Amino acid sequence: MKKKKTKVEFQKVSITGVNNPLLQMRGTFKQNDMKLEFVVDGKKVSPTEERINELLFFEYSVLLLRDVREILVYLVSRDGKDLILRKKTSPFKRSLTKIWGIIHFRFERLLDKCFKKRKNRNYYDPMKQKDYLAWISEQPSPDCSQVLTYTPLVSIVTPVYNVDPVYLRECIQSVIAQKYENWELLLVDDKSTREDTLACLKEYESKDERIRVIYRKKNGNIAEATNTGLAKAQGEYIGLLDNDDTLSTDAIYQVVKRINRDRTTDFIYSDEDKLDINGQRCTPYFKSDFAPDTLLSNNYICHFTVFKKTLYQEVGGEKSIYNGAQDYDFILRLTEKAKKIEHISRILYHWRIIPGSTSESIAAKSYAVLAGKKAIEAALKRRKLKGEVVSNGDGTYCVNYHVKNPSITIIIPTKDYVDLLKKCVDSIYEKSTYKNFDILIINNNSEKEETFEFFKEYQQKYDNFTVMDLPVPFNFSHLMNEGVKKAKGEYILFLNNDTEVISPDFLSKMVGYASLSHVGMVGVKLLFPDHTIQHGGVVLGIKSMAAHAYEFCNEDYPYSFGKLNMPTNYAAVTAACSMISKKKYLEVGGMDEKLANNFNDVEINIRLLKKGYYNVYLGNVKLYHYESKTRGVDKTIEQIRRTDKEREYVLSKWHDLVFDDPFYNPCFSKNECYVLEKKR
Repeated sequence: MKKKKTKVEFQKVSITGVNNPLLQMRGTFKQNDMKLEFVVDGKKVSPTEERINELLFFEYSVLLLRDVREILVYLVSRDGKDLILRKKTSPFKRSLTKIWGIIHFRFERLLDKCFKKRKNRNYYDPMKQKDYLAWISEQPSPDCSQVLTYTPLVSIVTPVYNVDPVYLRECIQSVIAQKYENWELLLVDDKSTREDTLACLKEYESKDERIRVIYRKKNGNIAEATNTGLAKAQGEYIGLLDNDDTLSTDAIYQVVKRINRDRTTDFIYSDEDKLDINGQRCTPYFKSDFAPDTLLSNNYICHFTVFKKTLYQEVGGEKSIYNGAQDYDFILRLTEKAKKIEHISRILYHWRIIPGSTSESIAAKSYAVLAGKKAIEAALKRRKLKGEVVSNGDGTYCVNYHVKNPSITIIIPTKDYVDLLKKCVDSIYEKSTYKNFDILIINNNSEKEETFEFFKEYQQKYDNFTVMDLPVPFNFSHLMNEGVKKAKGEYILFLNNDTEVISPDFLSKMVGYASLSHVGMVGVKLLFPDHTIQHGGVVLGIKSMAAHAYEFCNEDYPYSFGKLNMPTNYAAVTAACSMISKKKYLEVGGMDEKLANNFNDVEINIRLLKKGYYNVYLGNVKLYHYESKTRGVDKTIEQIRRTDKEREYVLSKWHDLVFDDPFYNPCFSKNECYVLEKKR
């Protein structure tokens, strides 16, 4: 492999699939205005998927024909065109690669089972500061060389009150050091009493004409001080910066660059991290694209937030009644009215940890937790939604929506295994506090007498228990589609026979979200018997297709930022326990029956996303899923081939979303969930 290290750095080059091969390339360009060009067996071809972000991190996917022999990759830039990679391939070579992959997969799972821990030899753990700092050292310097045709004035509003001048200086200097120069900094002093704070303000007031200090005559609070700055802002766009935090040098540049891409953008936010007491970076928060249900569970947007001045004027400023969560309330109102919300997957904001501050722990400020709850309740009232807001005590919340008792059909496919099925069904009847449901068993070729005795007993025992015989070859999609046709309920709950209810209110919470007009599929937290995570949402593009988020982790795994225990938007949720309105299910055409065994739930979730719906994982709803942790180790070659065929079918159909999951930050690895790739 030939690499031009000065121009491009590859992280991954692979060809997967035998009959329908897919070339995947991932890496980093060293400068702007670069792209890759592909020549396959002497013919130029266009990539199936192409993505380049602000970090100059790129991903390319190219669908190939089975008999492809040679692939040439050229780097095209302002300096010309260079051949950077020549790759030979054949069906036989790809078959050997697949066999080796299977062996490697089984070996890795065996290690997981033996040592009960995830191996991270090739990854950085973002929660370990040493790892995170090493990852930062490997990232390219920000490239701000692209000439921006539209250069609006950006006003940065910073309330100031008795802050240590050391921190205030670092804050102001981070703005002065911006690569983008058309900004103004409004330092709003809320009647500080510290002489050194005031002296620092006066010093900078005369240093740069772009810095304006506004001295309030009366001490108010952070919301009032912010509003003073908002009212005085002259910029077309406004950003918020706390007086002890800092911006990356390219923060405003990256925001304006995104606005140049689409001038209708009126709300932008970025990723963030924290500064420890020694000023060292730690605890990065790599966020998802806009996720409305996640935002009602936690202010994940937070920093760095920039919005159009006209948007602020439409919704009004911050409100003192939400002090402690004034930004949360403000963001909720801004996003309700925003025409286009953009997320920049780059850390542009550094939030300082000071003992006792919200950045250290939201629990340090109990009033902030209460204020956040009130902000969500106000949002529900504005949106004409009824629900109860429950605080988790850590700055995250769960909204339990109130609905008018709609009917639910629970569809459970089974073939024998009556002991598992009985445990599942009994847990529903014995634990569910929601009663307007019926159970529809899809009997697919059961053979044991004890199974039929169970069917007969429960049909006599319960008038809402029905068995539908479908004596056809197993096809999960077909079974579910036929079940939905017979279902009486307004809502459908797909449920595996190897599950058991833990949360008695699981039906009411699930149907509450499924009833929302913007929500597609609703999933829940599934636990292994040892209470580790089996399903915490589904991430696309991981391990060649999709993976369960936080699988095998404990429920209190810190890097979830509370997502494991709250309602969160994901690209997909597993059909092992998922609910959808019958109307929406039929709207998207049900499950694709070409997917008999695998990825049928992922594929219908993708179609719901394409229709504009959001899928939701409920971390506050629990069931056991008795699926073995070693599932897959004993798969036959025929099963593996079938899985590969179905994977390739979904990839060819929905390659864009599979490789660009909007709810999974592109800074994370595509080989293992929520870790950072080491430079190789």
